Amino acid sequence: MGALTLHILTLFFLQARSVFANVDLFSTLYTNNSDAWLSSSGEFAFGFRQLNGTSTSLFTLAVWYDKIPDKTIVWSAEKEDNNPAEAPAGSHVELSSQGLTLRSPLGESLWTTGQEYGDVSSGAMLDNGNFVLVNTSSTIVWESFKFPTDTLLPNQSLELDGKLTSRFTESNYTKGRFQLYFQEKEGHDVLMLSPLAWPSEYRYNSYLNIDTPAGSTSSRLVFDQSGNIYVETTNRDEWGSGSCGYNSICSIQNQRPTCNCPDGYSFVDPSNEFGGCQPNSAQLLCGADMEGTTQARPEELYELLISREINFPLGDYERIQPCSQQDCQRSCLHDCMCSAAVFGYPTCWKKRLPLINGRVEKGPTLVFIKTRVSPLTAFTKNEDQAKPILWGSLIGSLVVNSILLATVILLILLKPKRILQVAPASLLETNLHSFTYQVLQHATQNFSEELGRGACGIVYKGQLEAHSSNVVAVKRLDRLGQEQEKEFKAELSAIAKTCHKNLVQLIGFCDEGIHRLLVYEYMSNGTLADFIFGQTKPIWSDRIRLALGIASGLVYLHEECENPIIHCDIKPQNILIGKDSTAKISDFGLAKLLLSDQSRTNTMIRGTKGYVAPEWFKNVPVTVKVDVHSFGVMLLEIICCRRSVIPMESGEEEKAILMDWAYDCYTEGRVDALVENDKEALADIGRLQKWVMIAIWCIQENPEMRPTMGMVKQLLEGFVEVPNPPSPYYSN
Repeated sequence: MGALTLHILTLFFLQARSVFANVDLFSTLYTNNSDAWLSSSGEFAFGFRQLNGTSTSLFTLAVWYDKIPDKTIVWSAEKEDNNPAEAPAGSHVELSSQGLTLRSPLGESLWTTGQEYGDVSSGAMLDNGNFVLVNTSSTIVWESFKFPTDTLLPNQSLELDGKLTSRFTESNYTKGRFQLYFQEKEGHDVLMLSPLAWPSEYRYNSYLNIDTPAGSTSSRLVFDQSGNIYVETTNRDEWGSGSCGYNSICSIQNQRPTCNCPDGYSFVDPSNEFGGCQPNSAQLLCGADMEGTTQARPEELYELLISREINFPLGDYERIQPCSQQDCQRSCLHDCMCSAAVFGYPTCWKKRLPLINGRVEKGPTLVFIKTRVSPLTAFTKNEDQAKPILWGSLIGSLVVNSILLATVILLILLKPKRILQVAPASLLETNLHSFTYQVLQHATQNFSEELGRGACGIVYKGQLEAHSSNVVAVKRLDRLGQEQEKEFKAELSAIAKTCHKNLVQLIGFCDEGIHRLLVYEYMSNGTLADFIFGQTKPIWSDRIRLALGIASGLVYLHEECENPIIHCDIKPQNILIGKDSTAKISDFGLAKLLLSDQSRTNTMIRGTKGYVAPEWFKNVPVTVKVDVHSFGVMLLEIICCRRSVIPMESGEEEKAILMDWAYDCYTEGRVDALVENDKEALADIGRLQKWVMIAIWCIQENPEMRPTMGMVKQLLEGFVEVPNPPSPYYSN
């Protein structure tokens, strides 16, 4: 496996000279000779190198060390998929005023530096390993250093939009299994090193993170002339919960962030100003503040502290426009969910806790911070009139309470003891957004545009007016019996604590009266069923990427969640495809959670015909292996681009049941029949053979014979050899 290398030179490395070994316009290099454009010192060369050593007739454009025997390549021309630009024998590269162009023997353009780099006057191979194109003013308009492949050289930087990807092997320059890159995390860029789900671009969890100090963000990775490697940082343009924590106000003083709390708030930890702030008064609870104070108005219970030159620009849950300052204040006072409001004529933005991205910001806006008024302060004006009544009430209540207390104690002593059950955590303790039914009814235009139907309900398309995820999918549960209530709680509890690239994100829910709804991120590209069962067969590489993504999502559910989750209904209709063509597992309406000390559970038959595992029909406890079985069936469908059970014409009955046909094809040595004329799949016959074998292992009748999803993923990726599978039926 190729290594991701940073070539660190010796301490006596020559200082990079700015002497250009000029390459004139219309200069040309061909693959069939050993010519190259050299740097003035002869250290580096630019030209053609054979791919995979001398075993092929394919070449690529490259920069290499020319004074060492190995001629180590430090840069190569790449296509958009990070693989080398391959050129057959007889190709050539030419320098013109439009830049460099690599052409095939027939004159076809195979790679170019791009038309935006016009007016080129010459090129040069510099002594630091950078090949540059310059204009008539000797200004560099293109350079290889800006497009690194798998190597950084001294004096070279990795910019925020760049990445280093390892080669597959030492002699194979196709993209490999590791990548160094910048990724935005909590509002700033972090340098990460991750393994790749080869051959796709999907990154697994990183095992190296280089973060930046509070108040700053990454700008580039620098490899300097002395051999030092470091992340260069700049001051952050935007601050908030990332630097100062929630409910804080961030400002920059002496090029460092300074955190303060707004009026009515204080630091959670006085010794840590970056730890966030908390309200000085108790949390505001809808309805609870009015109990026993029927004559109290919100204006008597709360007050609004006015602050200037600060702002909370993100996280508003409601916007009122047009609105006056008085209307904005009144709306926040009378809304028990409102903790602050920002007013800038003619708009009022209402915020709930926690307040995020607070910052010092000069401008005409006003911020109203809502705090509770002390009960004694609120009613001081009525204190004198209330004294006789209070004393009478106090004496009466003491007598009544004494009688009640004695009664309760007597009942407790006489009542048989039993073990108390601790109630589960409230759903409101999650980070999900709680929507009213009216809001979702409005967002879906009274549930008019249907996206799909399932066993648990109907999914509608909706659009939220004041939310970070504007277009959403709203699942309306259509049965309200006791079993349906369990389904709702299961789905909500299962997804609320999950977070993975290959799981559909649950944004919020509605639990109001008889209404039970779930709000998901909207998947713009339909389902996996639409993708693989459509008119046109999708390309093999896309099917590979989707299958690996689904496997990653199931590994997360089974092995990486706090409590393992059995999905119970894995099928193509429950795999959605996002705008970036990422496969995401959806529909947790049938999900079943396993407690930390469980490995199996008893439940009623769940799932969809054609995908359910045999143990569902045997009245035995089920495990995560039921999902493995369903995945195996779906993997065969992805491979073959056909449904698991279809009616066949006379003479083709053997193909009707996909699982049977696939096993027959495997045992008879004709797996190519499963993909018919799919040239790309047939060109990858080794993987095709192995994946069919993996699917057969997954659909074994005996669940103990099936691999875990973690093992399935390793088998799919080629990290573990696939043993020959037995017949999936009648195994003991």
